[in-house]
Amino acid sequence: MHSIEIGSDLKNITEVELLIDTVCEDLKLNEDHYGNILIAVTEAVNNAIVHGNGNDQEKKVKVEVETAADKVTFVVVDEGTGFDFSNLPDPTAPENIEKPDGRGIFLMKNLSDEVDFDLNGSKVSITFAAEHG
Repeated sequence: MHSIEIGSDLKNITEVELLIDTVCEDLKLNEDHYGNILIAVTEAVNNAIVHGNGNDQEKKVKVEVETAADKVTFVVVDEGTGFDFSNLPDPTAPENIEKPDGRGIFLMKNLSDEVDFDLNGSKVSITFAAEHG
């Protein structure tokens, strides 16, 4: 299992991108999946840094990768208090369409096969079916 821990600074997202590269190469995932994983997981890490940890560089974000024969799951955990993930505004609703934020979780759900929240929302698991080739 691969895992990294980064300080809450957006420039550390490059470390997460390298982790994703390594995992996708190891699993020989196809390029379409790679793009979806890259966007969804970096979005989750971005949320963890900005919203979860409030850009506090003392707080860490942990990214773990769990693989199975037919799927790969990226688990992102921050040190924040969480949020109400069951009551999110719809970014496609007319009143929200102009808002610059609020799309991250929507993107994560649309690009992956499954998104699960734990620890009041400070832990998110994003699962992708592993299609090779």
